[in-house]
Amino acid sequence: MNDEFLPKSELEPEKNPKRVSNGRLAIWIIVGGVGLYMVGSGVWGIITGG
Repeated sequence: MNDEFLPKSELEPEKNPKRVSNGRLAIWIIVGGVGLYMVGSGVWGIITGG
């Protein structure tokens, strides 16, 4: 199949405008992990009385 005659817009899949970018998703995952760690360590400190 020879795709050189098709315009670039037809060769690439359409981007979903509602999808979050990969960079923003990575930042939210990291921030969520740090927040989960802080909440978990706080609960552990309350339980152990420490």
